[in-house]
Amino acid sequence: MAEQTSKTVKASGANANQEQHQVAGELTFEDKVIQKIIGIALENVSGLLHVDGGFFSNMAERISSSDNVTNGIETEVGKEQVAVDLDVVIEYRKDAEQIYDQIKKVAAEQVKKMTHLDVVEVNVHVEDIKTKEEIEQESETVQDKVTSAGKTTGQYISQQTNKATQSISEDVENIQENREPRVE
Repeated sequence: MAEQTSKTVKASGANANQEQHQVAGELTFEDKVIQKIIGIALENVSGLLHVDGGFFSNMAERISSSDNVTNGIETEVGKEQVAVDLDVVIEYRKDAEQIYDQIKKVAAEQVKKMTHLDVVEVNVHVEDIKTKEEIEQESETVQDKVTSAGKTTGQYISQQTNKATQSISEDVENIQENREPRVE
């Protein structure tokens, strides 16, 4: 029994040492961190086609082919709580209420799991409904136009370079002919 008492005393002493050596500080998160957690979590929500960042950010994203998961996600991050606003496009013929419930669930779970912050509010604004085919067609159309414009520009520059090179070569020949002495 004396052995149990000494173990208890040692444990109490260790706890006392830990209390004396606590480090002060604070853990905070940038809005973009919470937005990214939510953006990645939303990738698996069935019926959610994409979070909409507005016309200009969508065009910039499609042209640059970036995968910015924070587009269209606004957050307000406090010391213990988070509020979220989303603009989304959902799939035609899918239950919007069910998609909303999934969004709230995965956002709250992932933010809590990674940051220990509580998501206290999730506002979802449905910007549009589309079929998956419409989304794919729009994406391909923008990418095709950008690719086509790049090829056309490249071809034009190549043609102009060839014309300039040919013109310079002809001018050099003319100069050399005119430099030859007329009298021997």
